[in-house]
Parts: sequence; C-alpha cells; structure tokens
Amino acid sequence: MVALQLQSVGAYHGRKLFVEGVTTPMMKSGEMIAVIGPNAAGKSTLFKRITGILKGPGSVVIDGARRGNAIGYMPQDTSANAVLTVYESILLARKQGQTWAVSDGDLRFIDEIMKALNITSIAFRDLGALSGGQRQLVSIAQALIREPEIMLMDEPTSALDLHRQVEVLDFMQRQARTKGMIVLIAIHDLNQALRFADKVLVIANGRMRACGKPRDVVTAEMLREVYKIHARIEKCSLDHDHVIVDGTAH
Repeated sequence: MVALQLQSVGAYHGRKLFVEGVTTPMMKSGEMIAVIGPNAAGKSTLFKRITGILKGPGSVVIDGARRGNAIGYMPQDTSANAVLTVYESILLARKQGQTWAVSDGDLRFIDEIMKALNITSIAFRDLGALSGGQRQLVSIAQALIREPEIMLMDEPTSALDLHRQVEVLDFMQRQARTKGMIVLIAIHDLNQALRFADKVLVIANGRMRACGKPRDVVTAEMLREVYKIHARIEKCSLDHDHVIVDGTAH
C-alpha cells in the first residue's frame, strides 16, 4: 500500500515561485485524483515538482513504496523518436534503467498493455506516422509498462474522441483499483472528473483552492470563483454529479 501527501509544496520556474503552499490530504492506493483548474493555473508545474523535474520548497512524502522509482509520469508533450515503432518504444520504456535482456514476461506484459489500450493493430507502425490521439495512447502504455505505484498523467485524453476518453479513464480507474496505484490526472473536462475521480484537487493561480470528494469540491461557488462561469451541479446518479454551464460570469 502506497501513500502520497504534499506538504507546503512549491515549485520554481527559474527564480520565480510559480506554485506555492500546496498541502493535500493523504492520497492512498486505489485512488484516482483529478487535478483541475484553468489554463496556466499550475497543474503541469505541480506534476513536475512531484516528479522532481522542478525544484521548490516543501515536501513530497511517499510512504510504502516498494522501490525508489515509484512515480510514473506522462507529460502533455507526447513527442517521441519517430524512427521507432510503437512496439519498440514500449519495450524501450520497459527496459529503461534495467538490463537489456528481454524476458517472456516482458513480452507478455507489453502485449497485455497494448491489448487493454486497443493499440495492438498499430504495434509495428512508426511513431511518426501516428495521429495525436494514437501517440497519447502509446504514451500511456510507455508509462504503465514500468509498473509505477504513483502515476501522474498530464491531460492524457486531450487528443482523444469522447468514446476513447471514457475508455481510457475507465481503464485508469480500474488500474488504480486492481494494481493499488495512486493515479493523478490533470483534466479539463469537469464532468469526467466528477464521473471517475475519488478526489478532486483544484489549482488556481499557483495555489491549491480545495482538495476532497468531488461533490464537496466541484460546487457552483467554486466554478464561479475559479473558472468565472455560472453553472449548476445536477445529480446524475448515486455515484456522481453533472456540471451544467449556464453562461460566463461577470
């Protein structure tokens, strides 16, 4: 069982403190956390601070991890070496930091991940020939193939159609449950956040505005203050609500 907590975390871009004072409740194995907020709010910066790409004050506390490299990270930029095929790129991600000997177990796991993401049919296509959505799916496979205990995904569904968005988010929710992962997903679609997330973390102007259960966090007041829109929240089912936008706030 792995746990993650941010304690007064900040992040620098150059000498500027772009994110500051982020303190979260404990995030636990099996949870999927949607990280939401307007453009340039600091979501990507926070992810880079958690992974160690950026430096800053505060502590990223990880308990119960089985190994040192427990964090997997899928950035927004899904560019890759166009010379490689899809299969080669996933295999390369699997063996990164390990011996180059390829086992039957490695090959089976690659096949399982590709099948789960419905990308088996493009296994031997060059990365440079893929659409944006296909590249996103390959990037998800590259991140998952390393079996992270904490997974950070920065807008992983932005280039996908609605059907594939739902498939991917449902798949990641099941991965969190079955593998005992903590999955943090930066996402713009608030209704998808309400549908799939166990917790919602709101970032605005480089600060955390709220973090908790979706129904407690995604409120008409929060949408008005953070997103500058008038909206109402309607009950969609026993499990999740739905955001209805009425217009832009003044």
